[in-house]
Amino acid sequence: QVQLVESGGGLVQPGGSLRLSCVTSGSIFSSVALGWWRHLPGKEHQLVAGISSGGYTNYRDSVKGRFTISRDNAKKTLYLQMNSLKIEDTADYYCNTVPPEDSWSQGTQVIVSS
Repeated sequence: QVQLVESGGGLVQPGGSLRLSCVTSGSIFSSVALGWWRHLPGKEHQLVAGISSGGYTNYRDSVKGRFTISRDNAKKTLYLQMNSLKIEDTADYYCNTVPPEDSWSQGTQVIVSS
């Protein structure tokens, strides 16, 4: 089972940037598709960006051109560079496989507010 620890969230003004990191454990990191998901109370987890084992990326429409997902297989770390943040990006962010495993890690909170 892959263990995931997210970091990098925080409070930022609209238009600002954050870089999320997700350090993983497990030997299968380089061979699985991973993604950044976000969650709001009462709603389903929503895939924000995904990256295949080969580096192919996909983004939800609302973040295209603003967010960039990347992975460092040697460091077993997944990243999400978030630029031009909007208030509607406020959520708890999680990394998980794509499709997701049943369990979710603790996530990191992103609050975009003036």
